[in-house]
Amino acid sequence: MFFAVLYVGFALASMAITRFVLPGLGVGRVLDPRPLNPRQVRREIALSALSVLIFGVGLLVPWVLVQNGWAEVTLQVPVWRVLAECVVLLLWNDLHFYLHHRLLHHRLLFQRFHLPHHRSVVTTPWSTYAFHPVEAVLLGSVLIVPMLLWSFSLAALVALPILSLTYNSLGHANYQALPVGWRWLSNARSHHLHHACFRGNYGFLFTFMDRWFGTTLPDDAADDVISLGLERAGSTRSDRFSAG
Repeated sequence: MFFAVLYVGFALASMAITRFVLPGLGVGRVLDPRPLNPRQVRREIALSALSVLIFGVGLLVPWVLVQNGWAEVTLQVPVWRVLAECVVLLLWNDLHFYLHHRLLHHRLLFQRFHLPHHRSVVTTPWSTYAFHPVEAVLLGSVLIVPMLLWSFSLAALVALPILSLTYNSLGHANYQALPVGWRWLSNARSHHLHHACFRGNYGFLFTFMDRWFGTTLPDDAADDVISLGLERAGSTRSDRFSAG
């Protein structure tokens, strides 16, 4: 229920913000104007429901670690420690995400385990958890190593999925709302380019991993493929109109 409420709540909030609030204020723009694939949202929700189940069941792993004394969770800690732990977890989350994301783009794994997520070429907030079960297991394991190394506060452990999904949902909303000039912080354009080009921009919140390993995409990387997609969509609509 925790992950289901987060997923549905943030998806609806992202849709409201990027379809009504920001356009009404004249802020930002749509990143990829190509039409969605037929039944795309239905497929995304079905895959996400399975991911939500995997993430929920996966919480048993940290629980087992704590119950067996292999990890500890602290309850009463000062605010500064919670904030510091959140920063550490966000940095670890980016490293964990980048490494697994690059692994899933290997030619031996992409078609089988990562393509279901990339079938959403034009992303929506419902794309956020649209993973193959294997990918969901890999990404859902993010807290295991940190918990084995440090006694994190419960507040920081709970904050990580909330902060992560907030940014991830907006990052899949296909809407540029934040400035693009933040050198070390990723934005919706970054992940939009990744989905449009099927490569590059493998990081999550920060850009340092992509910069270090030379996998950053230029801002115009998807211009040609988007233009071609719009031309094909226009031709298809014209053919249907003529046939009618």
